[in-house]
Amino acid sequence: MNLVARHGSRRPTKKRIKELEEFADRLRVLSAEAAKNQNETTSLPPLWIKEWKSPWSDKQIGGELLPKGEEELYDLAQRYKLRYPEIFSEPYHPDVYPIIATQVGRSSASSVAFGMGMFAGQGTLGSGKQRAFSVVTDSKANDIHLRFHDTCMVYKESKKLQKPKVDGWQVQVYELVAKSVQGRYSLAVNSEDVSSLWLLCKNEASLLDIVDQACAMFTAEEIELLEWADDLEMHHLKGYGDMLNYRMGVPLLDDVVKTMDRAMAADQSKKVVEKAKLRFAHAETVIPFSCLLGLFLENTDIKQVQSEKPLEAPLRPPQQHLWRGALVAPFAANTALILHKCPADNGDGVKYLVQALHNEKPVIMPACNGTYFCSIETFKEHVVAPHMKRSYESLCTVEYRNQLLDNPPLMEKR
Repeated sequence: MNLVARHGSRRPTKKRIKELEEFADRLRVLSAEAAKNQNETTSLPPLWIKEWKSPWSDKQIGGELLPKGEEELYDLAQRYKLRYPEIFSEPYHPDVYPIIATQVGRSSASSVAFGMGMFAGQGTLGSGKQRAFSVVTDSKANDIHLRFHDTCMVYKESKKLQKPKVDGWQVQVYELVAKSVQGRYSLAVNSEDVSSLWLLCKNEASLLDIVDQACAMFTAEEIELLEWADDLEMHHLKGYGDMLNYRMGVPLLDDVVKTMDRAMAADQSKKVVEKAKLRFAHAETVIPFSCLLGLFLENTDIKQVQSEKPLEAPLRPPQQHLWRGALVAPFAANTALILHKCPADNGDGVKYLVQALHNEKPVIMPACNGTYFCSIETFKEHVVAPHMKRSYESLCTVEYRNQLLDNPPLMEKR
């Protein structure tokens, strides 16, 4: 197994904590104004607005893994252990089950929670008979396998160039929703208020299981629009909207293939086989990796991806689209590639098949001829090889930056 997982649920980051603290003051002002302006056609704002205080206001740093996030990774490990006993039946050894995490607290903590779930009962520590295990990290400045979004300077420049236009599209959505909220509650909200209210909704729902406060301020149709605005950002800045977004992840894909090659070689020579390589990182890792595999594509989009062409943006609701952030990269999102050893079709020898899972569900890699199981040869030729035309170094050089400026990615909103 090659696993690439996002960290579990975490506290809002320092930047978001500050935004929500300021929004608490703004809500009180809006509530007072609404009380003065109420008329027969509008409703009073919900009572919670007047007295709301950010539950994260006492945190000065933020971003750390929450107990809920620990449980997500612990339980994920337990489920994988039950699902693939042939992979996880060996006693722990760092060469058999290497664990890699980024040099960020929430991802390394997630790797520990996963390891505790996976190797519980193998040791002598505590009532759970836990055992020690190693977690390997690379420095933030040099981690091209799991933090390529932070080490590729060309990507950071490209993202900086594209973000104002994406922000402009999102503001249009926020302004539209703001008008509806104004009409319902006589709240003089603007686009910035809607952005903060949407942030609060997502954090309350995902971290506190509260859906009857901020989220209840929006209709179902408005929530679809707001999710689409998020999907637009993810598409253009992290996904299929620009091939650099995911092709800078080729070191990770190359490492996955090398892991498979080592496992097959060791199996054939009867040596110790690396059973699972377990990686813990961020949404900015899982999203590009999913793109490299061709997941969440519409119809024949795989041909455009393989030819280095950007894809058009997700369709606006009520039209449906597969590219949804809530499915691609929620907290504890994970993509796994399972290498299966099977009898050869002619009964002589063995063959190796690759299966992809996203969030534990089997998914089809379009380049694998529409099947859930892809021969290792087809996987290498049709999934991996098209992305290997350029190295990480060539993608992230000044020369490529100049090429980007001459040929900017497709930036259309549908």
